[in-house]
Amino acid sequence: MLRTLVLVMATALATASHAADKLVVKESTRSVKETADALAQALQSKGIKLVARVDHAAGAKSAGLEMAPSEVLMFGNPKLGTPLMQANPEIGADLPMKVLIWQDAGGKVKIGYTAPDALKARYGIAGKDEVFAAMGKALDGLTAAAAGSGG
Repeated sequence: MLRTLVLVMATALATASHAADKLVVKESTRSVKETADALAQALQSKGIKLVARVDHAAGAKSAGLEMAPSEVLMFGNPKLGTPLMQANPEIGADLPMKVLIWQDAGGKVKIGYTAPDALKARYGIAGKDEVFAAMGKALDGLTAAAAGSGG
């Protein structure tokens, strides 16, 4: 009985943890490159520093492999990220923020990011609700604009 209870609890915790780490995903009306370009433009227009842009498909091609288009843009705002890293330096593993843009198996282009609330839960950061809310609002608007759905 105890063994069954422990197994059920472990499964529930693993499922909850996995659910909390899911991406916020939107469908884009643009190609992967166009969506990534639009996100880079939106970041620049808001004065947000683009730290890196990684083209996974180009990386695969350089290794003699093929994959559907996929890019990651990394960007940050020290005014938001610094207080979070002061609260728990481990969140630096997920900062600067990353947005993934990819073409799925059905040919649809998706844009996704880890929800700030998931980061809050993952790193157990309390008392920074306004920072996570601002981060969430910014990510929602930036990704909506990049996807061609407003923002």
